[in-house]
Formats: sequence, C-alpha cells, structure tokens
Amino acid sequence: MARTDRLMRLMNVLRRLPAPVTAARLAQETGVSQRQLYRDIATLRAGGALIDGEAGVGYSLTEDPALPPQSFSRLEIEALKLAVDALGRIGDAELISAGHDALSRIIASLPERQARQALHAVMRSFESGPDRDPPNVDLAEIRTACWEEGALEIVYTDLNGTRSHRVIWPLGISYTQHTLMLLAHCRLRMDFRIFHVNRIETLRRTDESFRPHRVPLIREYTAVRRAQRGKMRQPGCQRT
Repeated sequence: MARTDRLMRLMNVLRRLPAPVTAARLAQETGVSQRQLYRDIATLRAGGALIDGEAGVGYSLTEDPALPPQSFSRLEIEALKLAVDALGRIGDAELISAGHDALSRIIASLPERQARQALHAVMRSFESGPDRDPPNVDLAEIRTACWEEGALEIVYTDLNGTRSHRVIWPLGISYTQHTLMLLAHCRLRMDFRIFHVNRIETLRRTDESFRPHRVPLIREYTAVRRAQRGKMRQPGCQRT
C-alpha cells in the first residue's frame, strides 16, 4: 500500500473507532506492524495532526477546531452525489466503494444544514452496468502501477487475435460504457499504445520504475493527440 494511502487509512480509523484506540487495534485495522504504526503516528503528528496518547495507553484524534468546516453550495453537493452515483456504469466495484466512502466522509464534515441537503438530493443517476466483458486481471494492480510508475509485464491478445508478451509503462485508465482501456508506452513497439484491458490475459509487476519518464511521456502523448485533432479539422479531411 502506498504511504499516503496508509496514512489516510490510519486517520480514518482514528476518526471511526471509539477513543482511545490501542496501537494493536490500529495496526490490525491498517494492516501494518506496530513498529510501522508508531512511525506513521509520528509522521502524522509531524504533519500537524493532533493525536493524543502514547504506546500502552491508546491514541485519539482531535480535529483542529480552528479549521473551518467544509462548505459547498447546494448545486455542488448535488453534483458530487450525482458523480458518485454515476460510478455504477463503469463496473469497478472497488472504485465504486471508494467513491461512496469518500462522499460519506465529505457529508460527515458538512455543517448540519448542508448535510441535510445531501441526504435529500433531488438528482439521481440510474446508469446500468457496463456493456463489456469483465477484465481477466486485477484492476487494482493496474491502478497501483500507474500511481507508483512501475512497469508491467503482460500477455496480450490484440483485436486480430495475435498473442504477445510485452513490457509496458502504464500511464492511465479510461472507462466508458463499452470499453475499458489502458494507455501505456509499449517497450516492445517503443511507442504509445491503447490496450483493451479485457484482452490482457495476465500481468505481473516488475522491479522497473519509469518515474523520470512519466511526465515527459504524458506531455508527448498530449502533443501527439493535439496534432492529430488539428489535422482532422483541416479542410478536406474526413473521419474514417
């Protein structure tokens, strides 16, 4: 688990469980050793979190009363709920759950009047599930590789039925009702490729990192796409 995600989970556990929470319970809830937990507590404190307690006693989180509560307009609240509802159409259970968890935390931090507005939102999205084959691989592994800028070794069958082994640098995931696509830099072709995720048979994280190259690659891909769109707009060009 990424360090930032681990620290956020620890903060959420401190908010959720009755205080004081023992180090053993916190370690269990966050899936780390107690030694790592003590380091994470120290990191959060150094970052400004008000965490009272110590080893052998337990810990409690004191939210800073000097910080103003979050505030959103009624339309912003409706937009947030609508966006989370719409996650259902992409068919990624882990992402859907994360969206609802995040929205619950946002609503819990709102002033009472706005929290009531969130509970009585008038806009709803009833999108059906995705009209596409489910992936054969764990999407969480792809997301983590994108976040941590780590290369993936994949077995892929293209639209022509050709099967190949490739090493790719994953850059981003695109969801639509009918497709789930992975933008990557293919080290076999040494060029950008968009892979159908449901055609990836297997994947494995390698020890290779492409961290120094990610931002330049994103800029290069954006420039290529912009140039392609510019050509399509020229007189006499037709889409095929």
